[in-house]
Amino acid sequence: MTDPVGKLPSELDQLPDRDPEETAEWAASLDAVTKAAGPHRAAYLMRRSLQHAEGAGLALPKLLETDYVNSIPTAAEPAFDGDLELESRITAWNRWNAAAMVTRGSRLGVGGHIATFASAAWLYETGFNHFFRGKEGDGSGDQLYIQGHASPGIYARAFLDGRLSEQQLDNFRQEAGGEGLPSYPHPRRLPWLWEFPTVSMGLGPLSAIYQARFNRYLTNRSIKDTSNSHVWAFLGDGEMDEPESTAALALAAREQLDNLTFVINCNLQRLDGPVRANFRVVQELEGAFRGAGWNVIKTLWGSAWDELFQLDTTGALVRRLRAVPDAQFQTYATRDIAYIREHFFGAEPALVELAKLLPDAKIAECFYTSRGGHEARKVYAAYRAAVEHKGAPTVILAQTVKGHTLGKGFESKNANHQMKKLSIDEFKSMRELLGLPIPDSAFEDGLVPYGHPGVDSPEVRYLQERRAALGGPAPARRVHAAALPQPEERAFKALYKGSGKQEMATTMAFVRLVKELMRDKETGRRWVPIVPDEARTFGMESLFPSAGIYSPLGQTYDPVDRDQLMYYKEAKDGQILNEGITEAGSMADFIAASTSYATHGETMIPFYIFYSMFGWQRTGDQMWQLADQLGKGFIVGATAGRTTLTGEGLQHADGHSHLIAATNPASLNYDPAFAYEIAVIVKDGLRRMYGPEAENVFYYLTVYNEPKPQPAMPEGVEEGIVKGLYRFKEGTPAKADAPRLQLLASGTAIHWALRAQELLAADWGVTADVWSATSWGELRRDALNADEALLRGEQRVPYVTQALSGAPGPVLAVSDWMRQVPDQISQWVDQDWSSLGTDGFGLSDTRDAARRHFGVDAESITVAALAQLARRGEVPASVVKEARERYAL
Repeated sequence: MTDPVGKLPSELDQLPDRDPEETAEWAASLDAVTKAAGPHRAAYLMRRSLQHAEGAGLALPKLLETDYVNSIPTAAEPAFDGDLELESRITAWNRWNAAAMVTRGSRLGVGGHIATFASAAWLYETGFNHFFRGKEGDGSGDQLYIQGHASPGIYARAFLDGRLSEQQLDNFRQEAGGEGLPSYPHPRRLPWLWEFPTVSMGLGPLSAIYQARFNRYLTNRSIKDTSNSHVWAFLGDGEMDEPESTAALALAAREQLDNLTFVINCNLQRLDGPVRANFRVVQELEGAFRGAGWNVIKTLWGSAWDELFQLDTTGALVRRLRAVPDAQFQTYATRDIAYIREHFFGAEPALVELAKLLPDAKIAECFYTSRGGHEARKVYAAYRAAVEHKGAPTVILAQTVKGHTLGKGFESKNANHQMKKLSIDEFKSMRELLGLPIPDSAFEDGLVPYGHPGVDSPEVRYLQERRAALGGPAPARRVHAAALPQPEERAFKALYKGSGKQEMATTMAFVRLVKELMRDKETGRRWVPIVPDEARTFGMESLFPSAGIYSPLGQTYDPVDRDQLMYYKEAKDGQILNEGITEAGSMADFIAASTSYATHGETMIPFYIFYSMFGWQRTGDQMWQLADQLGKGFIVGATAGRTTLTGEGLQHADGHSHLIAATNPASLNYDPAFAYEIAVIVKDGLRRMYGPEAENVFYYLTVYNEPKPQPAMPEGVEEGIVKGLYRFKEGTPAKADAPRLQLLASGTAIHWALRAQELLAADWGVTADVWSATSWGELRRDALNADEALLRGEQRVPYVTQALSGAPGPVLAVSDWMRQVPDQISQWVDQDWSSLGTDGFGLSDTRDAARRHFGVDAESITVAALAQLARRGEVPASVVKEARERYAL
């Protein structure tokens, strides 16, 4: 509804006004100020009033955007706790060696990034010297999510610290020989240094939030006190455009994660140009974070700006800074003083008068170099305020110049992300600017030299003393976790026995198994069930009252189903992470839990269960992050396959996740058909991932929502289940010379294969053996390893070749997946090979109709088997036509 003049009523129009006259007086006062002192003064008073109200604790909407100035005035900065001169020299050496490393590597074409660390050097150095806790002190230390493109600077610091050699720096991005340094933070490639892979943009900030949350989870569940651990995530302002970067901001604020700090390097440039060419990214980010409930600290201007702000008695300078778009401010950093006087200060008379008081040198200092992110005192003040703030996470928006100290050829240039080297002359200019004692003779071989002040120099001693006081080197990855004891056998026996006449889906079988394992006295509390708001879909509601759903607040309400046995129970020490509708958040949970053995020295056993379609397809990038971070646990694609999820249709029908999963070397992928297979696979997974010889792998299991009778486990099949293939049911020949073939099936498809076995025998006199292919991927992995051994002169026959050796007739493989999934192993099968699968788009229909559509039902398998035999001349060709007509294909 609108009023007569078309104005929408506001929230205030709906609130009773107990004193309209007083309200009118306030409005009249504002009108008077506007008329007498101008709208700028009126706006200033309103902002100050709102800030004062917020500080007094009044329940008012927060001011989402503040002036484009530092949040911490110079006068309020704390005393700097360190030797600024020594830290400046340390930073200079690190800047030099980072640039030298990338430049030396560029002659080989391996590339690298120079400008990012150049802009962010003080953001890292201040943290390393004063804030980042190492792993040799109390607790687990801090968790550092380093911006990927800044890795050369971290290597340079490790070189100064004595943790890396010149030879290793020269092997930057040259890993094939085993002595190189990975391009970015890659724990799998350099596991003693890197903890968290971050270069896949957006995943770092998302993971940092869930890592901070998981730290609290460990504390609240009394597994480990992580109260001394702080999570620091270093990000680029351009990276914040990734949806994952801001996906969980509300979660961090809602759960009051004051153990978390984002440091966003606002150099106003992304990879190709300005981040917000026509706008101001700092103000935009401030609004987003403040709106989400974060504490925001802006560190924009260096100390050279103090004089300008003191001279700004009219507020004209602040207004101008708030109005200039990012691309224009980037331009100021590259133009001459006359341009700045005309285009910046010439915007209004008050600024023209202010500029008359400023010498050219002052303007140059302010606009070319003086940014808050380039001054240790400014950064230190921001970090100190961040770690002391309670009740909310903090984001620091630090403005810098991209390519700072690299010279005019680099600084603020749009192309500096693609610029991989400096010339010798540019290095000599940089040497003078940084004040480094590197003689011209060091350049005689045509290469820029590495610089080091000496292992006993004041710089190195200071660096090492600071790190010792903070708990040792950082970043660093340490693994101290002992092997977990294997669960008692009784947890698996129920699935070994089968379900008798009762039907049970394999999804339910898995959940029942985990429920039993969570009762284990030794390891039960280390299980971390993770589900994205589909627990009831997967039959997990029985875990609610017993394990509880994790909430740092506990349960502050009476649940609507409290009078029911399986009510929705939230608890501060809850074990289940029920994440809401966020597969990305659930994966971030899984990564934090699966790597806790290294991050905190506490081994956890996560299992993450989800609609299989929304796993590898939706969050596949995080699966690779998991592999890179050496995570362990069970990823479970439930309601799997393209034909078992009736009625859901195209978007929900997964026929390809096993194909995607097969591309990841750390993922062991299984498609079990029966409950006992799940038990064997999980038991072996616990041994491989958490036993005495633990491997850095994770498991992907697909389970189905189709209820079927679950048979008891036959004798002697455990090895075949783990390796990927065993004969489940041998066919009985009707006569000695009956045609014969081998049916290989995985997952729910084994039921169609078993029915086809019956049809072939009863209707056509053909004998078929049915094999359970629990893992096409593991069969392929083994075969590839055998091929690789052959290149080394070792003779080894692939397991799939051995298993099928001597099996008569052709092989027909069938699954609820695309044909490419079983076809992965075809080249190592000596028999004639053919496959059936669910290629194409999914569709909504009954299971029977969908299977007939894709040609994978029992009748289609039967006709395909007869066709194979007909091609070999073992049955007449007319039999195929007859069968097709009989089954109405």
